[in-house]
Parts: sequence; structure tokens; C-alpha cells
Amino acid sequence: MNNELVLIADFGGQYNQLIARRVRELHVYCEVVPYSTLLDRAKNSKPKGIIFTGGPSSVYEAGAPALPAEVFSLGVPVLGICYGHQLTAHILGGKVLSPDFKEYGKVELKIKSGGGHLFKGIKPEEICWMSHRDYVEVLPAGFEVTAFTRKCPVAAMENEDRKIYGLQFHPEVEHTPFGRKLLSNFLFDVCGCKGDWTMQNLAAELIKDIKEKASGKKVLCALSGGVDSSVAAVLAGKAIGDNLICVFVDHGLMRKNEGDEIEKMFKRDYHINMVRVNAGERFLKALKGIRDPEEKRKIIGREFISVFDEEAKKLGRIDFLLQGTIYPDVIESGSGEASVIKSHHNVGGLPKDMNLGLLEPLRLLFKDEVRALGLEIGLPEKMVWRQPFPGPGLAVRCLGEVREEKLKIIREADAILREEIAARGLDGEIWQYFAFLPNIKSVGVMGDERTYFHTVGIRAVTSTDAMTCDWAKIPYDVLEKISSRIVSEVEGVNRVIYDITSKPPATIEWE
Repeated sequence: MNNELVLIADFGGQYNQLIARRVRELHVYCEVVPYSTLLDRAKNSKPKGIIFTGGPSSVYEAGAPALPAEVFSLGVPVLGICYGHQLTAHILGGKVLSPDFKEYGKVELKIKSGGGHLFKGIKPEEICWMSHRDYVEVLPAGFEVTAFTRKCPVAAMENEDRKIYGLQFHPEVEHTPFGRKLLSNFLFDVCGCKGDWTMQNLAAELIKDIKEKASGKKVLCALSGGVDSSVAAVLAGKAIGDNLICVFVDHGLMRKNEGDEIEKMFKRDYHINMVRVNAGERFLKALKGIRDPEEKRKIIGREFISVFDEEAKKLGRIDFLLQGTIYPDVIESGSGEASVIKSHHNVGGLPKDMNLGLLEPLRLLFKDEVRALGLEIGLPEKMVWRQPFPGPGLAVRCLGEVREEKLKIIREADAILREEIAARGLDGEIWQYFAFLPNIKSVGVMGDERTYFHTVGIRAVTSTDAMTCDWAKIPYDVLEKISSRIVSEVEGVNRVIYDITSKPPATIEWE
């Protein structure tokens, strides 16, 4: 990326990716990097600003994340949030205290007269979101308090001369209503950012980057029909034209009629050079007897790459594999200080001996950014807002061993769910909705006879970036009709359940 850059040092906090989202919403490009690599990255990339995230540690714990003091001598403005605020004080000679009380939730914040650059245009009394056990008791030399709460004497501090700032509260969350204004003040007034992170600029830069890397090369695109791979394919098509060959692997784990619909859409509507590989039997054979979700994902990832390698040999010389990997895939597969939540087939499943180079133009984009980029490059809204679908397909919606008879149940139930959601006009409001099979059988009564059939689960969530979500409040009468149709029309099902868990603590998919 040639945009102005802000680096976000990851200390393992729960809101770290949300900080990145807020910065990008202000049209400033940022990247989340491990705190351990921050200094070298900052020296090499010359960022406009640095933000330290929160984290679960205490600065006095053995092995707590730390930084060299040199970070503060780079001449780059620094904003520390929560743990990052405490660490700033600790490194620069202040004192952090672990009091008997904790401060969680919405708290009244009082801003001192003037308030420095960060609080420009913000009222003297506001509500902020606190989530901490330690706080700064003694300021480092050269700092002054700019805000406080009833229990936290240093809710905000600054050294205006060195452009170093600290916040004990979280400006990135919705519960801090003035948070966007504060971050805007830091980015534009303090760091001098111009806000050049726009979809128009990004599209041009990504096309240019693909052209530079793959000019004169043959590129094989892993096309699923979802928005991510579709946007990646169109970008590559604009960059290298006929040198792009899209391969759609129908792994037999698609939704009802989806393989045929994808082939028709891309060949007829978008005139993309596409090869369809029907590999359902191959994938089911590889998954036979496998119950562990991580193992399923990795097997599917390996089979995908094997298929692509085989197709590459058939097509002649191929130099690159193009994938629609996005930022949440990378984060959840373990990036920086984040733990592995679940391996995504296009991240954790890539074998070391893969015979192709890798192009991932969307790797640092969140889902809503990918959608906005898709509209910018001319994709129709129908494609851009297509239901998200995991790369491993129904394998991760079929708990336990994946078998064709179980897949059939999921396909039929999912088709009914989608029909009813669309019929009530809810498809534009719900981020993602699908049926899954939790591998549970229960006793029921159908036609005056005892049954011992499968339970079908329904999952529907609202979100903007897939990093967090809430369960969708589908009207009861709609749920009732969905349930009635599924148990009546799908053979082998006598019970329907609805998952009402947010993310976190759950993930969107069940596996």
C-alpha cells in the first residue's frame, strides 16, 4: 500500500481489531502488528502515527508485553489505549497502581480545561467505556492529566511537546460516543493525516500492484462465487486480462443448486474464463471418518490446493494462485498476538510445498471494505451482498462426520430458511443466516408414531465486519413458519433449534 500509514501495536486486547476498523472508517490506512515487531516496522515504514492497544496483562507481571523506550524517540505521535496507556507511563518513568477496586462499563469522564489536541471539540463532561484493573498513579516527567473519572485520577494524559498521549478508557467502542471524534483529532490534528484511504484510490492501487507482480504471468483464481473471491477475480481481470483463469472447485459441499448457479452467473453474466471441477466424491472420501473441525478444515485446504495444482498442470504454465483471503480470515487463523480461533482453509491449510506463488489482494481488508471495493469496481449489488459462505462449505455446518445424507438435510433446510427470510424482506437486514446439523438426534412424534430423527439448527446474525456479531431478532411468526416447513418437508428431521449466541463468545460458524 502506498497510502499514509498508522501502525497499531497488538497487545492482545479484545478490542484491537475494532481500533483498526475505526481508523479505517476515518479513511486512514492502518495495520495491526505484533508489539514485538513494532520498532523495526516503524523504522522501515515511517508511519504517520502509532497506536498501542489494550491487553489483559499488568505491566509488572513477569513476561508482560513490553517495548523498548526507543519507540518514543522516533518522532512519531503515539496514542496508548488502556494497557497501552499504562505501558507508556511505565516505560517513561511513571507509576502504575493495582487498586482494590476495578472500573468496568460506562463511566462519567471529566475533561480538564483545554484538554489538549485530543479533546478539541469534545464537551467537558462525557461518558466513556472503562475496562481495567490497573491505572496510572504517577505521571511520567513532562506529562499532564487531561481527563479523569471519580475512581481513575489519570483517565487521559499527554506530553504535547513529544506528541505522546494515553487513554485509560476505550475510544473505539460504541459506548464511548465521542470516541470517533477523539480518534479523528489524533489522526488529523496530531499525526497530520490527510485521509487518503478511499475505495477509488485502493482499487487503482490494488490493480496496479497485481499488474506489477503478475504482468506476463498466468494466474489461477480460486473462485468460489462469494464476494471475496469475486472481487479478487475482477481486480485481477482488470489488471492482467486473459492471463487470468478462474477455477471453481465444486467440492460437493455447496448449498442447494449453488454450483450450477455460480457457473451460470460467471460464464454468462460476467464472461469470465472459468473451469468447473466437480470433485465432490474426492472431498467426501478425504473427509470420511473425520470428526474434528480443525482437521476437516485442514483436509479441505489441502484438497483445494491439490486440485489447483492438478488443474494448473492441465492448463499449462501457471505462475500464481489468486485467493480472496480477507483480514478476519488471517486474524482468526492466528496473526500477531492473536490466538488461533479456527484455521481458515485459505490460510492455515496452505501446504509449505505449494507449487504456485500466492496473490491475496484483499488480505488486509475487512468484509465491509471488500463490499465497498466491489461496488467501486462495478460489481452489481446482488453479487456484492451475496450471503457469506465459508470456504469449507457445509462441512463446517455438519458436525461430526460429513456424509451425503447429512448434507442433503442441511441443503434442504437451508433452502427453506433462505426462502422464508427473503419472503419477509429480511435478507437485507441480516448479515448471515444458515441451517446446520449439530449431530443430535431426539425422540419425536410424527403421524402418531415415535421418531428418532435429526435436529436442525438455525443461525442468523447481524454484523458489519464479521469480527463481532449479534444474533438476529427474527420475528416469532417467521421462525414458526421456518420450523414448520423444515420438519414437514425435510425427511429425517423432527426438531428445529435457534442459536441466540453473539460473537464473542461464539463464532459465526459452528466449526
